[in-house]
Amino acid sequence: MIADHNISQPEQGLVKVIFDLSKDNGPNATESLWADRVGDSTFRLRNVPVFAYGFSEQDVVKVEERDGSLFVTGAEARGGHSTYRIYLPTDTTDEKFALDWKPLENLGCTYERANRRIIAIDVPPSADVYAVYAVLENGEKDGRWEFGEGHCGHALRPQTSRET
Repeated sequence: MIADHNISQPEQGLVKVIFDLSKDNGPNATESLWADRVGDSTFRLRNVPVFAYGFSEQDVVKVEERDGSLFVTGAEARGGHSTYRIYLPTDTTDEKFALDWKPLENLGCTYERANRRIIAIDVPPSADVYAVYAVLENGEKDGRWEFGEGHCGHALRPQTSRET
């Protein structure tokens, strides 16, 4: 059994789980996310991954304890959320972003900022992921941001003969 850790918010029952990103050659070696325990070695993610790919908020992850920290080893169950990232131009103001964000907010999305330019978007299962993707594409086409997909947890609709 994995012990409780000092990197926790006991009043909310949350602990930090760590994603090892060293193999991705990105800007960060690790990313930690809040999670709540659902089993001996399984935890549900409670916020949006910014740098870890292949995971979304509400996914249940498997962890192993190493040196007193909980490291994610894989996904146990999916929560139905999707994760996208937008990369804002350096001249984007908070006021401009608030206006550009409104269509995504209206579709039910939320976000967490890694910094002024990098934003992780949570798309809940109730949101139309195709409509969200269209807003993201339009924003990129219009130069408001660049975007990337971190994980698509939504069920995709089958392609029709017109789409192939």
